[in-house]
Amino acid sequence: MSKFKKAGTKGLPSINTASLPDIVFMLLFFFMVTTVMRETNLKVTVIIPEATEVKKLEKKSLVSFIYIGKPHSNLQKTFGSEPRIQLNDAFATLGDIRDFITSEREQMNENDQKQMTVSMKIDQSTRMGIVTDVKLELRKSSALKINYSSRKKIDEALLR
Repeated sequence: MSKFKKAGTKGLPSINTASLPDIVFMLLFFFMVTTVMRETNLKVTVIIPEATEVKKLEKKSLVSFIYIGKPHSNLQKTFGSEPRIQLNDAFATLGDIRDFITSEREQMNENDQKQMTVSMKIDQSTRMGIVTDVKLELRKSSALKINYSSRKKIDEALLR
């Protein structure tokens, strides 16, 4: 008589986990490369107004942002509660806008400089006086393509 193993004693082979760390690191590197971190920290409070006709911007790399609104509550002791202009990560004055536009243009390709758009994110409670002053400075610096950021108004009739 020969010795054979019984059919019920055979176990499943174990899963090879040798390549698991490689897969984890590939995923980690993928997300590190594709994730874009926030470029600016807002120091002003901006509640964007609603609009009925909204159009998305095509190339966000050609857009420079100007934020206008009241400083956050923790910064109001230093900067006051009047609406302020924020360019990148710092508060600015009207005189700083020309230098900002010039530096933003220098960072772009020559072909893209003509297509540069300035997007203004303005708090809905901000008065138009400061906005008009900013627009005049943009006109003086030849930044004539201006966009007002807004969010799409939700039709309440559709919600019912």
